[in-house]
Amino acid sequence: MSMPSGTELLLIFGIVILLFGAKKIPDLAKGIGQGIRNFKKEMKEEEPAAPTASATPEAPKQVETSTTASVEAPKDQTKQA
Repeated sequence: MSMPSGTELLLIFGIVILLFGAKKIPDLAKGIGQGIRNFKKEMKEEEPAAPTASATPEAPKQVETSTTASVEAPKDQTKQA
């Protein structure tokens, strides 16, 4: 698949003008430009946050040692082997 030629681009541009009108095209272009700008800005804001989170590992959590009551089998039961 190759890039459209000059006549194909003019035909596409003409269809766009017929569909949206000449007054709406600058508004559409402005909206697309703002969307791209906001997307790039958000991507740049997320980049510094990701490496710092992985660069500083969390300290391992210490488990509290607790004494548990040992459960003894009743003496009247016999062990079966």
